Amino acid sequence: MSLMEPTAHPLQALFEAQRAARWRIAATGPEVRRCKLKALLDALMARRSEAQAALAADFRKSPEEVDLTELYPVISELKATIRHLALWMEPRWVPTPLAFSGSTATLVTEPKGVVLIISPWNYPLYLALAPLVSAIAAGNCCIIKPSEISAHASGFLVSLLAGLFPVEEVAVAEGGADTAQALLALPFDHVFFTGSPAIGKLVMAAAARNLASVTLELGGKSPVLVAEDADLEVAARRIAWGKFINAGQTCVAPDYVLVHEAVHDRLVEALARAIRHFYGETPEARRASPDFARIIHGRHLERLQGLLAGSGGQVVLGGESDPVTNYLAPTLLTGVSDTSEMMREEIFGPVLPVRKVASLEEAMAFVNARPKPLALYVFSGSRRRAEAVLAGTTSGGACINDTVLHFAHPGLPAGGVGNSGFGRAHGHEGYLDFSNQRSVLRQRSRFSFLRLLHPPYRGFARRMIDLTLRYF
Repeated sequence: MSLMEPTAHPLQALFEAQRAARWRIAATGPEVRRCKLKALLDALMARRSEAQAALAADFRKSPEEVDLTELYPVISELKATIRHLALWMEPRWVPTPLAFSGSTATLVTEPKGVVLIISPWNYPLYLALAPLVSAIAAGNCCIIKPSEISAHASGFLVSLLAGLFPVEEVAVAEGGADTAQALLALPFDHVFFTGSPAIGKLVMAAAARNLASVTLELGGKSPVLVAEDADLEVAARRIAWGKFINAGQTCVAPDYVLVHEAVHDRLVEALARAIRHFYGETPEARRASPDFARIIHGRHLERLQGLLAGSGGQVVLGGESDPVTNYLAPTLLTGVSDTSEMMREEIFGPVLPVRKVASLEEAMAFVNARPKPLALYVFSGSRRRAEAVLAGTTSGGACINDTVLHFAHPGLPAGGVGNSGFGRAHGHEGYLDFSNQRSVLRQRSRFSFLRLLHPPYRGFARRMIDLTLRYF
C-alpha cells in the first residue's frame, strides 16, 4: 500500500483488513516467518543503492554512513532473528513446585495481533524496519507510520515493503500529524513509538484509551563522564564519532560532556583534533566534507542556532552555518551556562558542550539531578570507577569507554527509563515486546494434590493446608 489519505475511513479499512488476517498470520510457524524475514533481508541488500540515494536526498548522508547507521543495524537484526527465531518460539518450561504435583507449567509466546509502528525522521529506515523485524518474528500484522519529514526515505519504505508483503500483513501509512492521530484512534493491540518525550506522552495517552500496550523509545540528554585517568585521545575520537554521525541528530548521541577539571583542556584539544581529522582541517573543508550530514530542515537549524546564541559559552571550534543548505558545522563549546536551554533541552544536533567537574561524584550528582537519560557514557582507565558510575546513576543503556554502539548491538535490548521511555527493542527482548507471554498450566492426571485442599475446610483439609504452608 502506498500513500494513505489522512482520513479515518481508508485507515479504518486497512486496520480491519489486518485484523481479519491476524489469526492466519498468528498461526504461522518459524519457517514461514523466517522466509518473510529472509525476503526482507535479500531486498535490502539488493536495493542498497536506492536506500543510499534516499538518505542522501533527505540528509546529504554519505553512502558509507547509510550503510553503517541505517542498513547494518537492520541487517544484523534480521540475521540474528532468523538464526534464533525457532528457539524463541519454543514454549519455555517452568519448574513446578511440589504442591502442584501432577501438572506441568510453560510460558508460551503468542502474537499481540495488529500493531502500529510510528517511526521518526532521524533514522527513518533503521527505526522503522528494526521494530518491524520483531513484529514479524512474533507473528503480528503491522502498519508503519513513517515521518513525513524524511520524505525520500518514506517513499523508499513504501516501495520496499509493498513489493514484499500484502497490505493485510504489512502496510505503510504515509501522512502528517493528522494521519498519526487517526491511526492512534484505532484499537491496535500494541503501539511502538520512537520520538520525543513530549509526543511520547500523547501517544501513550491515546493508546490508553484502547488499553493498548506501548513501547516508547524516547530521547533525553545523554551525558558523557570522563575521569582524569581516561585515555583522552581514544575518548575524544569515540565521543566525536558518536556525537557527529548524522550531524548529531541521534537519540543516543552524547549530549554533553562532564570531564574532570585536571584534564578538561587536554580533552577539549583532543576533541578538536578528532573533529578536524574526521571532517577537515579548516571550516571550508568541513563544510565541503562528503562525510558530514545536514540538518533535516530549516526550522530545526533555527532552533539549534537559538540554542547556540543563548548558551553563554565559548565556541572552541565550529559554529558556522548555512541556511541555504541546512548546514551547521560540528561545534565544540566550553563554559556553557547550566541554566541555559542548551543544558536543559536535548540538543539533537552537532553541538557538544564540555563542562568541568571536580570529581566523578560531582558529575554523577549533576546527572542524577536531571531527567533519566536514554544513554550514559563513562570513560575511565579504572574498571572499578566505571562500574561505580553505573551503580550510582541510571539510564536506558550505557557504554564504558565507547559511545552509541550498545544501541545497534543485536544482543543488547535497547530502551529507556522514566522520561527516556520504556519497553525494549532488538533481539529476543524485541520479540517478547511484540508478544504476549501466556502462562499455561496442564494437569496430567485425574489426581491433583490441590484437590485435598478443597472445601469444606474441616479436619483433614485444614491439616493439609497447615502442612502446605509449613513445608510446600
